[in-house]
Amino acid sequence: MDLSDTLKKLKNNEISLEDAEKQLRLANFEQLSNIARVDIHRAKRVGIPEAIIADCKTSDEVVAIARVHLKNERRAIITRACDENYAALESLAKEMGVNIRLSKRANIAVLGDPARKTGGRVGIISAGTADIPVAEEAKVIAEEMGCSVTTIYDVGVAGIHRLFPELTKLVEAGVDAIVVAAGREGTLPTIVSGLVDVPVIGVPVSTGYGAGGKGEAALLSMLQSCSVLTVVNIDAGFVAGAFAARIANQVAKYRNQET
Repeated sequence: MDLSDTLKKLKNNEISLEDAEKQLRLANFEQLSNIARVDIHRAKRVGIPEAIIADCKTSDEVVAIARVHLKNERRAIITRACDENYAALESLAKEMGVNIRLSKRANIAVLGDPARKTGGRVGIISAGTADIPVAEEAKVIAEEMGCSVTTIYDVGVAGIHRLFPELTKLVEAGVDAIVVAAGREGTLPTIVSGLVDVPVIGVPVSTGYGAGGKGEAALLSMLQSCSVLTVVNIDAGFVAGAFAARIANQVAKYRNQET
């Protein structure tokens, strides 16, 4: 039963408070055999959609979980997907008569209804070309939370003169939050956060090698930032995109109230 249906019945005295509590507890998730407890109300509860991480799952398991999301929410987001997953998900989309949007650079597939536009505005920056896949993951998730996204890529500190003309695009777009993905020494988020007046989320990327490689140096550098900066885990594009979108959507809500 849908959450709103339960609350309406409670309001109309059609069910008791005890029955409403039972129904709401049951509606929190859907048990899928012995492989998953699918959180079908996460987007309604916290404003961030649940994603199916394809890593360590078979394609059959990914499809089964996606089917539950489509049945309950009319949308499913699959991250860390591969070609085998894409083929299986395309078959599922055809079977259920829904659209499928693939972002192979971000390793993401989205099935079902597009997100309703919120008016939130997010900027995404990558330091190097190698950091783009993580930046793209953040981009797709911010879009799936209803935000418009402006990107500027390959503007890292090795050629810092590339950043300043491109940063103007984000200022002109009036972005509410910025995600900066950077590997190697991870300096770019600190620089950006010292230049703009909106929240900046740094994403260390595992593109570095040698001592401090695999994103470790980038993570520590961002955590030691002398400018105000929020930092997520290594390669956590989903988290960064969702956090930026949450900020942007809150800002958009107040902006819309003022107009």
